[in-house]
Amino acid sequence: SPAVERRAAGSGGCDDGSPLGSAVTMDEEFLREFAGKSELTSALKTVRTAGGGCVHGDEAASGRDDGEIPGGLAGAARGDASIGRVGPAGAHPSAAASRVTGVVVVAADGDGEDGDEDGSPAHAAALERDRAAAARLGGVGGAGHARSSPGRGSPFPSNDPVDGPESPSQLSNHAGGPGVTLNQSPSDLSNQPAASTSPGAGANSLGLSRRNTHGGSSFTLAAEDNPTPQSVPPPTFGDQGNIGEKHVLVMVGLPARGKTHMAKRLCQYLRFFHGARTQVFNVGSYRRKMMGKTKADSEFFRGNGENDALRKSFARAALKDLVDFLFQEDLGSNLEQRASDSGRVAIFDATNTTKERREWIRSQLDGLPLKLLFIESVCTDPDIIDRNIWHVKVNNEDYTTEADKKRAYDDFKKRIENYEAVYQPIDEEHLSFIKLINCGKKVEINNIHGFLCGRIVQFLTNMHATHQTIYLTRHGQSEYNYQGKIGGDSGLSMMGEKYALALAEYCVDHLTRDPTTGEPRPCRLWTSSLQRTILTARHIPHPKVKPVACTGFSTTKHERNKDWIQMSPRVLRNLDEIYAGVCDGMTYDEIEANYPEEFALRNENKLGYRYPRGESYLDVISRLDPLIQELESYQEPVLIVGHQGVLRLIYAYFTGVDRTEACNASIPLNTVIKLTPKTHDCDEEREVLYVPTREDLGAIVEGDE
Repeated sequence: SPAVERRAAGSGGCDDGSPLGSAVTMDEEFLREFAGKSELTSALKTVRTAGGGCVHGDEAASGRDDGEIPGGLAGAARGDASIGRVGPAGAHPSAAASRVTGVVVVAADGDGEDGDEDGSPAHAAALERDRAAAARLGGVGGAGHARSSPGRGSPFPSNDPVDGPESPSQLSNHAGGPGVTLNQSPSDLSNQPAASTSPGAGANSLGLSRRNTHGGSSFTLAAEDNPTPQSVPPPTFGDQGNIGEKHVLVMVGLPARGKTHMAKRLCQYLRFFHGARTQVFNVGSYRRKMMGKTKADSEFFRGNGENDALRKSFARAALKDLVDFLFQEDLGSNLEQRASDSGRVAIFDATNTTKERREWIRSQLDGLPLKLLFIESVCTDPDIIDRNIWHVKVNNEDYTTEADKKRAYDDFKKRIENYEAVYQPIDEEHLSFIKLINCGKKVEINNIHGFLCGRIVQFLTNMHATHQTIYLTRHGQSEYNYQGKIGGDSGLSMMGEKYALALAEYCVDHLTRDPTTGEPRPCRLWTSSLQRTILTARHIPHPKVKPVACTGFSTTKHERNKDWIQMSPRVLRNLDEIYAGVCDGMTYDEIEANYPEEFALRNENKLGYRYPRGESYLDVISRLDPLIQELESYQEPVLIVGHQGVLRLIYAYFTGVDRTEACNASIPLNTVIKLTPKTHDCDEEREVLYVPTREDLGAIVEGDE
């Protein structure tokens, strides 16, 4: 078979000055013959990468990840500079393997003999010895996909490749680097110290160093081995937006149809869960700003040339700012700082009730690189319209000085009549639009294409005009809370059990009763799948009630006759706490002592930091997306018994807090937080149900669990 010629390097040796170094050449015929053999592919890549330069016995490597000693590339290097051979199935009897971050290193002991290649008993015995040596070094002697189990000694898997199996980033090309050297037996190899992975080390024996890219920890090649690295990791679902695309959403509909409420909720949803840059441009706000102290009563909205021109000037000013927002440079965007755009969504909030006005908007934006979507809200239910007028319109800035709220209500009704006289429902086939009838009871879509537009449709179909109430509470103090540990699946402490009883009493007396009539009202209960939340909610009773007082909406005959199981518990794994990976069950002091670099990285970027083999806040945002959409669809009060990290995100979403600030929101133990999202803000109330004693507290963890 073709051979590898090995010549004595003499005093020249390797570039690193090693007296055992030599020059290695390999003819192309040999490479072509064995290039297709999977067990040799990585080894050949190593030789090619070396460029015919110095190759130590500790650098002949295989990219196989199954723990087998590679038979294709024997340890042919010899200490006496004799000629060696590489055969298709042979291995030196004294070859040994060491696995360091996914690289199998083969070394010869320098006895000057070629390896057995005939499958003889001696060869089999040699392989068995090699497997045993590899096992002592952290490899696996035998077939199968070897994976090191996570442990506290290192937060990183010792054999996880950077770019996948048999990739160049797995292979070491350093001549004379530390690791397995010549003239060592398997027993010597088993006592070799492991490559340093401490933060102070900077790089290990293969030139690999640690970094945390977008919240995740990994190994990366030293700069000289990866001169043109991928500098920006792919976005996670939670911050991808719709990369590089710009959208304009145009609201359509008569006044008091919930357009502004939809626009505000949609703006927060796209910003929080998709990382898009969003802003609402409300033409009514421009009118109030440009008219100053002059109030616009119902007569201002009656169709005449002068008022129409004035109202169009307000729309033109809002549209100009909208275009500026879409195409301005935003240095505050984390992704744009790295030459990427997370996508922008501008919402044009006005009545836009005529075809002429909608065509004018389309023509103004025509030719710009963006997607245009019209959203029409149609409502024929007089109860919903009246409630919207009283709750939103009568209390807006147009009527802040009115002493007689009834007069303001009547004036707004006349404004609606003026709009109804010219109203033209959207039916233009060439436009992309979604029509929501009676709060999503019926939905029509036309020309809807693209990922984000599909998400917008899905979100809007779950929305309604009712201001439902959401109750958030952490589980009672757990045993791990008491010990200062994060994560885990421990039960409740004594204080936690006391809170569970207090929570059940609160639900019976307050949450499940209508605050006005005192009658029972249907309520929902969510918990995570971890036992500390399930145990906290287990005392809450579940009687059957009739859903008549469920919401302001009229119920059908079928709904009135159907029993509702009060606070029926729903266990959701999406509500589980942030998984801390290898740090699960540790205290913060232990994390800082064992993984100081990880501890520092988390403090630098709490939102994007991902625990080794664990999760980040962005990961949790991704799995909360479907639950938030379901919450938006509910009209009954919901109690969520959850965990601090997860509840922080839910709290931030409904209160309008930016997700970069959500990681530090205060969600204390023994407290129920009552949220009532409204169009322009969110009402918040907090009630402490149990005041702990000093003996109760222990070492409560107030950071992520």
